[in-house]
Amino acid sequence: MTALHPGQSEQLVVALRRAAQQLLEQHSIRDLQQTLSEIVVAAVETVPGATAGGISVAEDGVVGSHNPTSRDISELDRLQGELHEGPCITALEEPADDGVVMAEDLAGPDAERWPRFAPAAVDSGYRSMLSIQLASGGRMRAALNLYAPEPHVFDRDARVTAGLFGVQAAVLLHGSEQAEHLGKAVDSRDVIGQAKGILMERFGVDESEAFRLLVESSQSTNLKLVDVARWLANEANRRQPRRNTDGPPLPEVAAADIVPPEHEEH
Repeated sequence: MTALHPGQSEQLVVALRRAAQQLLEQHSIRDLQQTLSEIVVAAVETVPGATAGGISVAEDGVVGSHNPTSRDISELDRLQGELHEGPCITALEEPADDGVVMAEDLAGPDAERWPRFAPAAVDSGYRSMLSIQLASGGRMRAALNLYAPEPHVFDRDARVTAGLFGVQAAVLLHGSEQAEHLGKAVDSRDVIGQAKGILMERFGVDESEAFRLLVESSQSTNLKLVDVARWLANEANRRQPRRNTDGPPLPEVAAADIVPPEHEEH
């Protein structure tokens, strides 16, 4: 692929900025899976030569394929995880300084670098790859994988563009992941607060004593604290007054009748 002249390079920068802006505008940052999907679409449209892509995410030692553009890409991304071999694994574990790993020809010299994965990629119709590390810390590690059917498709300009895109995508992915975790924490706090209120009413205890009851229930049932709280809140909601559309309200079962599992009488 020939080098881009300055005007084309500027166009790529504009396209890159537009792609990043679309990622921010088209969905809530709390939606992690939607973020991953938009990253793949924007990368394929932005990086010169890319025709397909996906994201490999390593969580708790397991590498999975997320938001691939086709079933073939899903299989190739998944295969890299199974073999623990391929550009995406290298990008996750041993990336270059710019975070990019490039395979110029998987039917040529690069086959020696990834001898088990390369033949499968070629059989699926892909000779060139770019893998860009997006996240390397915490519980989740991720790499963006871009594919092309011809060899030597990705040149220096494509690599630079992919690296820049990867930096922006990594920031957005980190923000989305943190927002999702924060959202879960807020949801957990709310349901625990609701459960404490139910126990305070039921047993006539204060907030700290209600929390202690939840903790004891969690320990005795080997359930997470939030799961015990959610069960209690669901039971309270289930026992709310039911309305009879043809007459007066049906008899109410008060929240005071609800007790956590370990306090139930046998």
